[in-house]
Amino acid sequence: MGVVYAFCLIKVCPPFEATPFSFWGFLVMLDKYILDVCCGCRQFWFDKNHKNTVYMDMRKEEKGFQNARPNKEIQPDIIGDFRNIPFSNRSFKMVVMDPPHILADGPLFRMAKEYGWLDKLNWWNDIRDGFNEAWRVLDNYGTLIFKWNETSISKKDVLNAIGKRPLFGHPVGSRVNTHWLCFMKTT
Repeated sequence: MGVVYAFCLIKVCPPFEATPFSFWGFLVMLDKYILDVCCGCRQFWFDKNHKNTVYMDMRKEEKGFQNARPNKEIQPDIIGDFRNIPFSNRSFKMVVMDPPHILADGPLFRMAKEYGWLDKLNWWNDIRDGFNEAWRVLDNYGTLIFKWNETSISKKDVLNAIGKRPLFGHPVGSRVNTHWLCFMKTT
């Protein structure tokens, strides 16, 4: 218990607090129970370097990548794609998923550059595949926290793509259109 396995092909970005070691071709990290699959700037984390969390994102950006916000940075522990998570089944007790929610053709404006973007034609598959991957690495009776903003795609459409019902959720504000949803894997 408390051991997380990942394929050695992933890129581990220093400084990584857990000391990874190789065991039969897998990367092993001790005391990592939480996975944030789209960590971005870690904006909603109170402890942005929680010792039991693996922060993953497909991007890495140094401070100053946003002209208007010079202290923002994207520094994941592991570079990886949420649609193909490089960990074995049932590796984490909690998975946090705040995927890109903006439909765009690339990082053409500040919001897409900061939060990422979804392809206009493939967003349904990307969200479905990403959620299925997060579900795969979630341990039985584990919790998946899903954050969604309805900037481009409604919560109803996203839930249809996911194909699972949350236990409960909470909308934030009447104009912000951000929703926090909680799922639990029972088997």
